[in-house]
Amino acid sequence: MENIHLVRGSVVFMDTDAIVNAANRTLLGGGGVDGAIHSAAGPQLLEECMTLCGCATGDAKITKGYRLKAKYVIHTVGPVYHGRADDARLLSSCYSRSMDLALENGCRSIAFCCISTGVYGYPLEEASRIAVATVSKWLTDHPDCGIRVFFCCYSQTEYEVYKEITGLS
Repeated sequence: MENIHLVRGSVVFMDTDAIVNAANRTLLGGGGVDGAIHSAAGPQLLEECMTLCGCATGDAKITKGYRLKAKYVIHTVGPVYHGRADDARLLSSCYSRSMDLALENGCRSIAFCCISTGVYGYPLEEASRIAVATVSKWLTDHPDCGIRVFFCCYSQTEYEVYKEITGLS
């Protein structure tokens, strides 16, 4: 886990090449972290998102970061939790597709928020295990990528769960 780090705070303020937005399928902003990212990035983010024609669940699309510290925003659409096996596959895909886009765009660092654990109802511990396992496997499969990954935990509860799963602090 040498390229994986934990951060307590909002992904909005991360000074990384890319941050990951837990977006909805329209990519046109919403509540929670999605709304905070759109607000901080400025109206140009919404204008660019309008040209992307939405995004499928489990996929990701990339835009400029505009007024954010991050150069890019990777928008990914997590699944609404229903307790089905497909939920885990789609959530895992959010993380791997985001990593793919980071690599394709020359990013050396990426910061993830917790995807699908808010209003989409994914249980935090299960979602966190999927996130860490998927990113760890992706990094193992791409040993020369040099991408540093930051899991941004907005709440202390999120931080404690990630700390337990990763053994990091």
